[in-house]
Amino acid sequence: MQCDHALFLVTFTFLGYLCSVFQKYQAMGKYTYKPQYGVIVICTDENEQKAVFNRLQSEGLTLKIVNV
Repeated sequence: MQCDHALFLVTFTFLGYLCSVFQKYQAMGKYTYKPQYGVIVICTDENEQKAVFNRLQSEGLTLKIVNV
């Protein structure tokens, strides 16, 4: 019967999807979260951002550039 075949395919596809979701969920359980703390400095323009970055970097701080 055509209907049974289609139902089987839908069920099989859905079970495959559930299996992949479960595998991703299991992998997430192995992830260890490492808290990080930071400060965002609001600059007036790119030149100020560069100056602040260079000054803080010269103090030995670990920095990341953000442009939003």
